[in-house]
Amino acid sequence: MTVVVPFDGSALSIAALERASEVKSTFGGPVHAFTVVPGGNTEYARERGWVDADGVFDPGTVISAIASQVEAVEPDATFAYDVVNRYAPSGVIANRIRRYARTQNATLVVIGSNNAGRIVTSVSSVGSPVAADESYDVLLVRHERE
Repeated sequence: MTVVVPFDGSALSIAALERASEVKSTFGGPVHAFTVVPGGNTEYARERGWVDADGVFDPGTVISAIASQVEAVEPDATFAYDVVNRYAPSGVIANRIRRYARTQNATLVVIGSNNAGRIVTSVSSVGSPVAADESYDVLLVRHERE
């Protein structure tokens, strides 16, 4: 079973990666953590802890920070990323996630979403378009670990 986790360093994406690790230990197969990085968007990077409060966006620093987060949660996960325009809308980000999941022949995509269980749509959420793709199953993680 190949599992893909859209990962942005948020508490729910960390919880999703933890759940993916549990799936891997039960069913086997690889886990892929995939991040879409809006290039040059320092505010976005600060909100996710990819750069310090006074730091500026540096692609190498950002990718290294995300890779470290992934490794801390699931050391065996494959980490991949894609860089998009700094003003990329959520639809572009969702399309990149879906494309990555399909290229990995994902069996399951594990999405951390605080909208899950209600309606998985909002103007800013990538959850709905990623969950709508019928080429893989979806596990929605609504709660962080305590």
